[in-house]
Amino acid sequence: AYQDLPMATIEAQDLRGMISRFRVLIMGRANAGKTTILQKVCNTTDQPEIYDTKGKKVRVMIYDIHASTADQSRRGNHDITNEMVFTSNPTFVFHDSCGFEAGSEGEFEDMKKFISDRAHATKLEDRIHAIWYCIPMDDHWRTFQRSEEKFFQECDTGHVPVVAVFTKFEALQPVAYGEIKKQLRGVSGKARSKRIAERVEELFSRTGVLDRLYNPENHARPKSYMNQQNTNCDTLLENTTFALDNEELRLCLVSTQKSNLELCIKCAIA
Repeated sequence: AYQDLPMATIEAQDLRGMISRFRVLIMGRANAGKTTILQKVCNTTDQPEIYDTKGKKVRVMIYDIHASTADQSRRGNHDITNEMVFTSNPTFVFHDSCGFEAGSEGEFEDMKKFISDRAHATKLEDRIHAIWYCIPMDDHWRTFQRSEEKFFQECDTGHVPVVAVFTKFEALQPVAYGEIKKQLRGVSGKARSKRIAERVEELFSRTGVLDRLYNPENHARPKSYMNQQNTNCDTLLENTTFALDNEELRLCLVSTQKSNLELCIKCAIA
């Protein structure tokens, strides 16, 4: 009966009974730092357990979110519908988009269909509630590649919020240092760190990635973005929480994550 009601009419306590798990689609190229993000969110160093659509466990020993698309295809693990669950926090369910980033049109269409199907799924627990798009900064001259361009220009995510996560941000530090090395001679440690941090932000700005992400012609535009520098992903969880378009889903996410007391307080008083 609840499944036909608008989200805003559902009481939070009823929603928690209906949505026992918060579902996220994580996207990005191979080696974009996706596994690290998920491990930090779930406060673990373990690899996830993988389940197919029938709830059957996929052999974890041969699954590798870091692997190239060709490797994953050969191994038979290349399926966006598979669910990734960490035993440290099984109330999070993750899907990995691995595939379309390598340029396969078929995989791109599969990804679009998955998002459309899961964004409008009849059962709330089957819907994806957020999309995290990881963009690595270790090749800052080629930050926004064809895969990002294709997704943001052509993929309509509907009501599902997209949060852009700039990973491997620390890779900009040696580049920034190299650019201002001569200017740093004789500069003290704290001032030196500040100057390098400022140059890192300049480098990030010069990539033009934000202009491309927020192009008004894009079908998908991030509700927010973050530079993944902190160790526990609190900023990612906070940005995701407030990118959600209704209070009930916010409460669902807050109750799902276990480590961010400050977020619980912010959500309660928002």
